[in-house]
Amino acid sequence: MTTALNLFITGTDTGIGKSVVTAALLRAFARLDLRVAGMKPIAAGAVRVAGQLVNEDAELLRQCSNVDASPALVCPCIYEAPTAPHLAAAAAGERIELARIAEAYTTLRSRADVVLVEGIGGWALPLGGDDMLADLPRRLDLPVLLVVGVRLGALNHGLLTARAIAADGLPLAGWIANVLDPDYAWSEGTIDTLAARLPAPLLARVPFRPGATPDTMAPFLADAAARLLRR
Repeated sequence: MTTALNLFITGTDTGIGKSVVTAALLRAFARLDLRVAGMKPIAAGAVRVAGQLVNEDAELLRQCSNVDASPALVCPCIYEAPTAPHLAAAAAGERIELARIAEAYTTLRSRADVVLVEGIGGWALPLGGDDMLADLPRRLDLPVLLVVGVRLGALNHGLLTARAIAADGLPLAGWIANVLDPDYAWSEGTIDTLAARLPAPLLARVPFRPGATPDTMAPFLADAAARLLRR
């Protein structure tokens, strides 16, 4: 089976499960006998291990890839400060260079059938200078997959994010509902409301799972992977 599918994955906010959903999608695609690579091109909030900066989310994506991918390819722009990426880069005396990210992405794309590029934070995020996060998928020519964190406020965040993606001229390939609050009794109603209003298909409903891992979440994303391959 040969195919090519490359996506930029963003979320309605930071801390809504974007990384574990991306990693689980990598697992789901790999189970279809595809070569997969995950990329977290920009990461802020890293720790030093044996003198090297390591970001937990970037390392998770690297571990869930099944092609050769060095940490520098997976995460070419990595910073120690746990703050907005342009501030973290400035604190390190650097700037985020889209050209460096594009070079790493091109290398990964040459090795994999599926490359999933995870964004950072939400959508309306400065990268420094005049660059915004939207300039990254635009530079890489990638459609966007939106992860909506389902909790109180998800309707506003989901609809506003989709509107912003459209305003930035990026195609929305679909969205995934990731339930974050097990005590939120209106999760299904919230998802149904978003499904009726968002201008892209709902690809998966991921229920709340304490201690969720890519392997435990992958079955909930198997149909989403198959549908994305048929796009």
